[in-house]
Amino acid sequence: MLAPFKVLILDDHPLCCEHARSLLMEAGLTDTHMACNAREALEKLGDGGFHLVITDLKMPDMDGLQFIDELSRRDLHPMLVISTSCSRRLMNSVSLMAKESGFSVIGMFQKPFGTDHVQALVSQLRSVHANEGKTAAGIRERPIFAKAHLVQALQEKTIQAWFQPKKSLLTGHIVGVEALARWNDPQFGFMMPGSFMSAIRFHGLDHALLVRMMEDAMSAHLAWRSAGHVVPVSVNLPIPLLDDIGLPDELHGMAARCGIAAENITFELLEDQAVGIPASYYMSASRLRLKGFGLAQDDYGRGYSSMYSLISTPFTELKIDRAFVAGAAGDEVRTAALTSSVQLGRQLGLTVTAEGVETTRDLELLRSIGCDCVQGYLLSAAVPAVEFALMLASEPRHQGNPT
Repeated sequence: MLAPFKVLILDDHPLCCEHARSLLMEAGLTDTHMACNAREALEKLGDGGFHLVITDLKMPDMDGLQFIDELSRRDLHPMLVISTSCSRRLMNSVSLMAKESGFSVIGMFQKPFGTDHVQALVSQLRSVHANEGKTAAGIRERPIFAKAHLVQALQEKTIQAWFQPKKSLLTGHIVGVEALARWNDPQFGFMMPGSFMSAIRFHGLDHALLVRMMEDAMSAHLAWRSAGHVVPVSVNLPIPLLDDIGLPDELHGMAARCGIAAENITFELLEDQAVGIPASYYMSASRLRLKGFGLAQDDYGRGYSSMYSLISTPFTELKIDRAFVAGAAGDEVRTAALTSSVQLGRQLGLTVTAEGVETTRDLELLRSIGCDCVQGYLLSAAVPAVEFALMLASEPRHQGNPT
């Protein structure tokens, strides 16, 4: 599974390069190359075919930040791992810079590079291979989609909901599920949201996607309910759609026609865009709650989410962004931010859910600081409704509101 990934290690210390290369090859990453300066690395990357670059930050002539910036300027975007002796706070800052430039940063490791780092990296690569629709032979470039293509996909339901479980840290049982968009296109194959969500937004199809996800979520909920499992379902709702003050009535009508209680549906407010019309936002959010729907502040700590939004919107749940969760057990700065967020959510009477849980260390940290629920690849990636039903079959029957 791992052998086809092509890896480049950039470090100005040859012995560090050799050591890291040896560990990676022993772990199955046999197509691993080395470069001892940034310009040599750029020359090798220019030949193409590399999926992952492991880079140091402190280097002469061209440091790691300049190297990442140059990669972006050349429109080269392999996955990145930062391996350095610099502080965690500096690594976090560099990671944010890289992500804003379009890179996927799948690891941040403090030197010396060791077997525990290799194990974490291998786990990430397996997730990429198995769960993100990327082949080990090459990372698919994002196609540019015409509006008609997307409309057809929504109408023909090739864009559909997959479901990721949310588990209680108290009982270990599934207590909810999030509907996440996946697209199996006849031309481009299976795609994650990162490949098409910008096109959905550009063509003004956010509402159409919301309806598509609601349809699948309600259909799945009814199927699970018939098997004795009343599982609350969460659906993502972009903030700009709340400018339409008729939206709460539309969504409540959809649920009522299916015979589903509003309390079994939570809308996760996606705050990657600013509030358009504040009065409409507060009216729509409040009316959703009046009708019985749950409201979750999604990706807390990133984007436009803020403490003011948290206390001024009638949320029922706080979902902490994966950027604060992944690797927190080994990062005292993230641990502090995570602990503070969990405490705040609990003091406000909200259910606190951590997203992006990928290691048992992070899971145990979340348990120790009082987090309520977790989601992430450690528990399960998003799966089709039928496969999720098999997961439920091994669970105690859920006793939520059956209507």
